[in-house]
Amino acid sequence: METLRFDSDDLEATEAFMSRAYTPMRIGGSPHDTRASVVRSAAGGMSIDELSLGYTMAYDAGVLNRVTLLTIHSGSVVDTTGGRDEVYGPGETFLITQPDEPYTGEVRAARYTVAMFDPALLTQVADIGAGSRGPVRITGNRAVSPEANRRLGAGLAYLRDNVLATAEDDSLVVATAARHLAAVTLASLPTTLSDETPHRLDSRDANSETLRRAMAFIDENAHRDIGLADIAAASFVTPRAAQYAFSRHAGTTPLAYLRQVRLAGAHAALRSGGPGATSVTSVAAEWGFPHPGRFAALYRGTYGVPPSATLYGGDVQPAAAG
Repeated sequence: METLRFDSDDLEATEAFMSRAYTPMRIGGSPHDTRASVVRSAAGGMSIDELSLGYTMAYDAGVLNRVTLLTIHSGSVVDTTGGRDEVYGPGETFLITQPDEPYTGEVRAARYTVAMFDPALLTQVADIGAGSRGPVRITGNRAVSPEANRRLGAGLAYLRDNVLATAEDDSLVVATAARHLAAVTLASLPTTLSDETPHRLDSRDANSETLRRAMAFIDENAHRDIGLADIAAASFVTPRAAQYAFSRHAGTTPLAYLRQVRLAGAHAALRSGGPGATSVTSVAAEWGFPHPGRFAALYRGTYGVPPSATLYGGDVQPAAAG
């Protein structure tokens, strides 16, 4: 995991740092508050930055080749790309620019969070059918609704506070969190998926054999970084067909089944590890559960006891369904 920190009241040093870390920047005016601070946490191709500036800073940015999301906590950011005058204020989470397009604007005495990840993740996690028109793109900067805005902001905050703060660079936790953030982005911002409709071939392919292949792949690979796209590819169908197969023949979803298998793997690891050899937190992370509290709740719901009880010698059985 990479951590970077910058704190200075020297405007020239700040301008040089921001230009190196992001894109060419210019600090304007004669600010009274010259303090700037930046904290970056990065792992697995993602980064989350927390920034605080006491003045107006203009930017004239080149192509980032990243999905770049901002959450404004105080102050404002103004997007002037192509003659626009879009102002984003506290509580808004938005896309600052398309990954392959330059952009301009100003940060005005703002405290904000920046999240960046590989745009290829959007296509990897998208539920696209056989008639898809190619790579998924975001088509608008603002969330599609106030609730979507809150959801996207919460996703960034969760990644910042509960994943990159503790996870290792190559951990399953980081990879799972990256897919989750991409999925929340797709659900919150307008994209080229808006016009996609289910394809009749997906319905035909959603049979019991597809379910069997998908379950076998999950059973053998739950310890790895896999998602819906991988499960579908291993089953020789589209992601939508895989979802249909699980819904029709198992009454669940591919990712819910994956979570069930990972819980079973964590349960086995806790039973065999012992308190001197491992911990609940490390087992949870190993099996793709970044938040110990949520892992404990899922575990208790399945096995009837907290994971610590199993680690310290409790022999439990899965809770009855229903």
